[in-house]
Amino acid sequence: MPHPRTLPARSVLGDVALWCVLAAATGYGFREARTASPVWDLLLPLSVLAVAVPLSRRRPGTAVVLVNGLCALGMADSATPGNAHVLSLAALSCLLGVRVTAARRPLLLLAGCLAVDLATCAVLRTPAVWWFYALTVLPAALLLPWLAGRHWRGRRELVQEGWRLARSLEERQHLVAERARLTERADIAADMHDSLGHALSLVALRAGALELSPDLTDRDRTDLAELRGTIADAVEQLRETVAVLHDPPGTETGAGPPVNDTVEDLLSRAVASGVPVRWEQHGTASTLSPLVERGLYRVVQEALTNAVKHAPASAVRVRITHEAARTRVSVVNAAPPADGPAHAPGGPASGVGRRGLTGLRERVTVLGGSLRAGPYRDGFHVTAVLPHQATARRRAPAPEPGTAPSTQARTLGRRTESALPSRSALPRAPDTDAVTPESAQRLASARSAARRRSVAAFAAPVVAAAFFVPAAVYLAWQLTTSVLPPSRFDELTTGRPRAELAPLLPARAYPYPPDRARSAPRPPGARCEFYRSGRDLLDEVDLYRLCWSDNTLVTKDTVPASRT
Repeated sequence: MPHPRTLPARSVLGDVALWCVLAAATGYGFREARTASPVWDLLLPLSVLAVAVPLSRRRPGTAVVLVNGLCALGMADSATPGNAHVLSLAALSCLLGVRVTAARRPLLLLAGCLAVDLATCAVLRTPAVWWFYALTVLPAALLLPWLAGRHWRGRRELVQEGWRLARSLEERQHLVAERARLTERADIAADMHDSLGHALSLVALRAGALELSPDLTDRDRTDLAELRGTIADAVEQLRETVAVLHDPPGTETGAGPPVNDTVEDLLSRAVASGVPVRWEQHGTASTLSPLVERGLYRVVQEALTNAVKHAPASAVRVRITHEAARTRVSVVNAAPPADGPAHAPGGPASGVGRRGLTGLRERVTVLGGSLRAGPYRDGFHVTAVLPHQATARRRAPAPEPGTAPSTQARTLGRRTESALPSRSALPRAPDTDAVTPESAQRLASARSAARRRSVAAFAAPVVAAAFFVPAAVYLAWQLTTSVLPPSRFDELTTGRPRAELAPLLPARAYPYPPDRARSAPRPPGARCEFYRSGRDLLDEVDLYRLCWSDNTLVTKDTVPASRT
């Protein structure tokens, strides 16, 4: 049977803290209320919040509806529609934007809540101030926090997408480096086959020659035949092992040049192909092992390939220095000229060196040497030191995928949190200009969604202000220009014409008197006007009623506010 999902302790503590904050605001509003019932104005809201706060994790829309019901019940208050439940409504609306990805259903939900508030005003026949509250404060508490929550959610998703991209790039980098190492080791195995197989073939040849010696006994000839057969089997096994290490048929292997090719031959071909190469050699080369010779060849080959590919038409300087126990090779290329070709021509090393500096560094390290590569005077510099006799060196293991992110991953994560990275800052795979990488597409999609949320978060308040602010200003103007101070009301005396009392009257009458004031008894044939007794916009004040007959004041009385 399925087990109920339990929330972690951190989530429970967060819900308790949020409930305490909202309960404190509710208690403060209850304390400041003029007339409040402990059951309806304190215990009921606290109980609803106790249900709505934890419910907002699984059903945030239902939680918003519950708290909006408290705000709608506040419309029945005869003193003022404003209460502390607006803060709870704004908090849960923000959580709705954070926890719900879609936008259509939350918008319909918020529109439904606003419709309920307006319907409550219509059913209760509330004064104009209540309508103003329902059209300005409650929509702001519903819409603006929801937009802020969506913006926060989009920003968080963008940061998480950046970290996922950083981890993916890091793992891909590890895989590429490991493949380059394995491929380079396969090439080293092929070099061993070329050198060791040649030596074993010579041993087998000499063993075959010894078989024909007349001084040997039949037993010696038998032993030599077995030795020659064993050497032949070893050569065949070595060939099969190297064949297994190489790439499968039909793939690009990037095989190197013939074994007998030398560095001098490579540089001569480069000069003949038009590459501006200047090379010099110092010292006398001692006897080098075949693997070291091949490693030296590969260093020069890879450096020339990179120079021709990335800095075409630039000068290349090769310097080979033979010392007592080691050989140092240095390849420096200058910066490409401004008017040089945009792409490298087919040079002598075209098609080789495709494994890059990673495989080259692996080869040099296996031979016991060291390699450094980096920018140098607006160009590039590759320096390798190889011992004359190969000595194996244990390399440090590469970090496993899924471990702590490297400096590159941390840098990319911080860059994503602070600002959206530009498209040019993303790493690009070589020779894939026609196809957009999947990582770039994912990041572009996340950036577009975050940009839309940001525009909505900033545009919605502007649109709401353009709609509500004129109405609010007009309503406030009507309320403040229809105020008759109590001192002037006392100066009004019945039986005097309107022309004499005009200086005491405000510019206009109050246009929104309640129905009970309109239906109050009046003198026959008289026309009554209402004026507010105070300038409080969010509170109901006493109304003054002046009844006129033939522009003469016949009665004046006070309509008290509906509050007790």
